[in-house]
Amino acid sequence: MKTIVIAGGTDGIGRALAAARLSGGDTVVVVGRDEVKGNAFLDAAEAAGARERALFVPADLSLLTENGRVVETLRARFPVLDALVLCARHYRSVRTETADGLEENFALFYLSRYLLGHGLVDALTAAGQPVVVNVAGPGASLRLVRWDDLELRRGYHGGAALGQGGKLNDLLGVSFAERYGARGIRYVLIHPGVTATSFSGAYDTETLGQISAMRQRAKPVEAALPPIVAALDRPPAEPLSAFVEGRRIGVEDTSFDRDAATRLDALTERILLERGGRAAAYRGVDTA
Repeated sequence: MKTIVIAGGTDGIGRALAAARLSGGDTVVVVGRDEVKGNAFLDAAEAAGARERALFVPADLSLLTENGRVVETLRARFPVLDALVLCARHYRSVRTETADGLEENFALFYLSRYLLGHGLVDALTAAGQPVVVNVAGPGASLRLVRWDDLELRRGYHGGAALGQGGKLNDLLGVSFAERYGARGIRYVLIHPGVTATSFSGAYDTETLGQISAMRQRAKPVEAALPPIVAALDRPPAEPLSAFVEGRRIGVEDTSFDRDAATRLDALTERILLERGGRAAAYRGVDTA
């Protein structure tokens, strides 16, 4: 049996995956900001006789210190982690900054995934077939990245923020695989397709109408799970791989550019430094 951490595991795809893996005998840790939903997960585990294999870690993953606390909590509790699944994101029609002064989509959809992945490397390395599954939306063009304005201070749009976030996660996968692939960790980028989740977000009227239309054609949450489950049970042999609705796509073209990934890694380190500490201070690991 495996030990799996699911960031954004209190709702949508993450919640469905947590329930499925718990019923299959795994130990499942869900991380999310909604304590009501987190406790509902624990109650369901109790009812199923699996409470000893379920853990809820409440955290607002848009905040740097909260990511650090989650990393410290998990490293202390689980010296070995088989898998980290990254699902958390939240749409904002209006540009919003966190208490750290960071645009929220950038902080939650990208920085959190950066911090959790790097922070849990030692525990993942200790597993037999460790894997990080990043549910984001791989394969888009690098043109989505506003290198001179990563936090979209100019011309903000919620869709653009999520689109750029997906591309940043592609580049995160590239740099992560370059750094840790030799340690046996597999990094899998997955786009499950339009799925009938709760569509977590704060929407303006126009966008809310678009979301309502999307719900009409969206697949059930359970239909989004097979590619994720396959990655957990049978991690690909390559350090980095990407799938769109179960179809494998290449990661060698210009949209997964290694120079761009290196550039983003350096910019991320600089952003964290500006917030009061090196990336290592938030990750809980040595950056050397």
